[in-house]
Amino acid sequence: MTMPRLASSIAGIYRFEKKSQVLRPLFFSGVSAGFPSPADDYIDRELDLNEYLVANPAATFFVRVAGDSMINAGINHDDILIVDRSLEPISGKIIIAIIDGELTVKRLIKTENSCRLVAENPRYPHTEILRDMELEVWGVVTCSIHRL
Repeated sequence: MTMPRLASSIAGIYRFEKKSQVLRPLFFSGVSAGFPSPADDYIDRELDLNEYLVANPAATFFVRVAGDSMINAGINHDDILIVDRSLEPISGKIIIAIIDGELTVKRLIKTENSCRLVAENPRYPHTEILRDMELEVWGVVTCSIHRL
């Protein structure tokens, strides 16, 4: 039986390099229907996005998404994913993996008897990982960054 090849879901891979700290104001009031005045008395503290988004810099890298197989998980074409290699790829997590030589982003579903890579778009099939298939997990996706 021939398994269908996975269309590549990764357009680029980038290493994390923190060259400087960029602090921006973090407002302590929630924004629901408007925006508070940017007066100093609304500022809770300074926020460094490197600190907020990257828990383990030595194990973190970024990938750019190509395709729409994960749109129902909030991951769109051209998004940047933050990936942490130090996290355990447990069932239910979204991972970056190589399966039979193809780099992809999918949700990992493991049971006692099976392992699947699941697309979050009904137009794409799930991939059952068979014993003769090569699967290498590169890391767990922690954030998706996309433009509005």
